[in-house]
Formats: sequence, structure tokens, C-alpha cells
Amino acid sequence: MTPEPLALYIHWPFCLSRCPYCDFNAHVRDVIPQRRFRDALRRELAWEAERLGRRSLRSIFFGGGTPSLMEPETVALLLEDARAMFDISGDLEVTLEANPTSIETSRLAALRDAGVNRISIGIQSLEPEPLAMLGRRHSVAQAIAALEIARKLFPRVSFDLIYARPGQSIAAWRSELRHALDLVADHLSLYQLTIEPGTKFEALHRSGEIVLPEPDLAAALYDATAEEAARFGLLPYEISNYAKPGAESRHNLRYWRYGDYAGIGPGAHGRLTLDGRLVATRRHRAPEPWADLVERSGHGMTEQTALRPEEMVREMLLMGLRLTEGVSADRFLTRTGRTLASAVDADALRRAAEEGYVTWHDGRLTATQEGRRRLDALLPYLVI
Repeated sequence: MTPEPLALYIHWPFCLSRCPYCDFNAHVRDVIPQRRFRDALRRELAWEAERLGRRSLRSIFFGGGTPSLMEPETVALLLEDARAMFDISGDLEVTLEANPTSIETSRLAALRDAGVNRISIGIQSLEPEPLAMLGRRHSVAQAIAALEIARKLFPRVSFDLIYARPGQSIAAWRSELRHALDLVADHLSLYQLTIEPGTKFEALHRSGEIVLPEPDLAAALYDATAEEAARFGLLPYEISNYAKPGAESRHNLRYWRYGDYAGIGPGAHGRLTLDGRLVATRRHRAPEPWADLVERSGHGMTEQTALRPEEMVREMLLMGLRLTEGVSADRFLTRTGRTLASAVDADALRRAAEEGYVTWHDGRLTATQEGRRRLDALLPYLVI
């Protein structure tokens, strides 16, 4: 059997500062040890490639942290290594996340020359007060300049915005969104502000200094997002992502379609088919201990576990029902070894369909927009 095509995630853990809402594996250092982490990433990539064999590689994603703080030479060397170690399709998608600070924007041309062909920019807001509240280091003017420069340099550009912020109105959100889409209208990722444990915002929320919109208003803001994106030809292909046809993130679609992906770097996760079984992998989360492990043994992996059938079922439904296209019964059977019908409660499915949360048609289970909005509550209800 031909192995699943592969996606590769490379984690760069360092940031200039810690955003108060962020619970990602990101770390602030006064001096970033560029050479040490370049060498460690290259060594771990070589170790991973050796055990996987010459798999077909479809996409590479540099995430973080803030990977635009990587020296462009590091990006170029990692891409050179990947091209030598895997079978590359002609249209390899190479995405790198960036922020619109002056430091990072100045590197965009060099990153393009290194081989990046898709840039994802963390704008988060085009209003000054929300930017300050969110702890962002860039101004509105810098955000606009970064988008304009990126459009000239890269064939594909995406950017992120955060909505459901304290005090945000529907009219203000529509205006901000139209402004953003006027600048770049290929791909947009929109995330609802949530309070994550262990963040600065959690403490501010507990003390009442941050008050999020009521659920009905948050839902209305979500609906307004889809309406405004559609005006610019962007369709919702996943809960938080909108794109013109053909501009979808091919890398992220590998996750949501429950494909194989390798993750290297501090804290990176993976899902890989090895010896006929799907395994979950995890690297050491802390940057320096991860680098220590790589230097000693060639990799920083701390966990590799074969997934049980019930875990695969839950994960594939959780990921696939985020997509507008839903979950294919044929793909589900191939990936999990179980029929889709046997994995969901028939009575719960019927009731969810009657209430307008899911559809089952032509061998495909799909969550409606209302269902995707309630997916966390819907999934335990459906899965046997």
C-alpha cells in the first residue's frame, strides 16, 4: 500500500514578547540561540526522515512562536534538507507565520528567496486600541505596510484577526473586516477571543478587568464574518478559515482530513503511519531541554503512542467536522478501520439532523454552520 502523503510542521518557539491571551508553546529570550536551534532542527529532521523513508511531501509549515524571527538561512537550509530527504511534488506549499513588526517585515524578501511561497501574518486587529489590549507590538500602519509588502512578494498571503473582543460591536467588526479584506482577500483566519488557563488574560478575566461579549453577540459576530467574507469571494471551508476557491491552506487541510504529518521542534506533535499503525508523537516542550535531547540522541521526542481505534474515531470526527466538506465515509473507513455509521449514535445523529446541526448525504457526514459552532458539545453527543 502506498503510504499517506506527508505534511511537515517545523516549530520555532521564540517570540519577541508574550501576548496576554496566548497559551501556545512560545518563549521569550533576550538573545535567541539561532545557530544552536538551526543545527538541532536540521538534525531532528534528518532523524525523522531516516525512519519515515522517502515519503511524498506535500507541504511544510513553519509555526511558532514567531518563525519570522528565524534567520532566513535557517529556513533555506531546512527546505534544502527536506527536498533532499523526501519526494517533493512540484507545487510544494511552504508556509511561514510572521508578525508585522518592522524587524520581521524587513526579512520577508529574504524568506521568499529562501523558498517560502505562502506567508501567514498575525495582524489580529486593524484598530489601535484592540492592538494595545491584545499586547501586540505592531501598529495599524505597520500591519497595513506588512500586508502590502507581502502581497508584492508572495503568491499566497493569509492573515489572522481576533474577534469577540471586549466592547466590540457588530458594526465596528464589519468595518474592520472590510478594511482588512480590501487589503488582502485570498485567505483569512478569524479566531474568537477566548480565555485560556495560565495566561495573563485569565487573571484579568477573573478580576473583571476583561469582560467578553455575551454568547449571542459572539455568535452574531461570527455570522457577520461569513457575510463580509462572502462579499469578497471568500468561503468558509473550516470553522475559523475563509478562502477563495483554490486558496485554502493545503497544509492545514492535511490535519483536518486526518492525514499523516510529522512535527519537529520543541513541543511539536505528529500523527504518522508506522508499520501499519497510526501513532501520535510529541516532542519535549521546553526549548533548551529539547535541544539537549537532540544533541544527545538525534531527536527530542518524548512520546510515541499507537492510537486505539476509538481514539482515531474521535480525532477524525473532531477534525473533519470542522470542515465545511465534512467527513467522507470512505475515507473514514480507510483511515480508522471502522464504518462511519458504526462510530456515531444513530438516534443522536437523527436528532442532530432534525435540529439542523448535521447532514448525512451521499456518504458524507457534515456539520452545518450551527453545528460547527457547537462542535465541542455536539461531538460527545454523537460519538459512541
